[in-house]
Amino acid sequence: MPVRAPSSRLGRLLVPLTLCAGLAMGLTACAADPDEGTNGVGKLSATEIEGKARAAADTAKAVRLSGTLVGKGGTFKLNMRLRQNGATGSVTTRNSTFELLRVGDALFLKAEADFWSHGPSGGGTPSTSDAEAAGKLGDKYVKVPQDDPSYKQLRGFTEMGALLDGLIGLHGEKFKGDRDQIGGVRTVKVKGGEGGEGGTLDVALEGEPYPVRFARGGGAGVLVLSEWNKDFPLAEPSKGETLDYGKQLPRT
Repeated sequence: MPVRAPSSRLGRLLVPLTLCAGLAMGLTACAADPDEGTNGVGKLSATEIEGKARAAADTAKAVRLSGTLVGKGGTFKLNMRLRQNGATGSVTTRNSTFELLRVGDALFLKAEADFWSHGPSGGGTPSTSDAEAAGKLGDKYVKVPQDDPSYKQLRGFTEMGALLDGLIGLHGEKFKGDRDQIGGVRTVKVKGGEGGEGGTLDVALEGEPYPVRFARGGGAGVLVLSEWNKDFPLAEPSKGETLDYGKQLPRT
């Protein structure tokens, strides 16, 4: 029986080992690919990623927006569910918390008695009549007249398109940042300006490239955007839940 030379036997052995090593390296490379199983936007430039996120937000029918806004007027906490034709949720300021409900152009406000007892100026000791009225209005919906000075300001918290455009805009040159995971969703960051002084936007790498979180520049607040396209009930309150304020709303 012929005897194979050692080099021949060694060559036959090395071939499968080499194939296995190549396969293992290939699998390792695939596992290390940060874009595996994503929507692919992580491969785009910072400007393109922001554009994809804005386009996705513009075509969405609903979203939940929650977080804080910090400005000269103080800190606001928002928890709003927004649709193109209305919204519902709450706004918290340093002094009070009130609920907003908008169905079409009809805007309703609900707050505790303390909110109403401040009077139109938002300060001072309430009169006896103000205190009595506040007791009746507490936890009731009040329809905000469209000619009331507060209508436009309050409605601004319920406008999905305008609110998103105004709150999640990046400023300055765009830079692509690190990958992250927010609420179980993988994201890629886009920063406005060096170091994110123009804001930092996290964009989903799974499903539609929706904005997931926005950190406003200069520590001006952080907003979380979730429940994209998730519908929710929206209807005007019943007559039993509604009262008329009878005068100009407080401008606290």
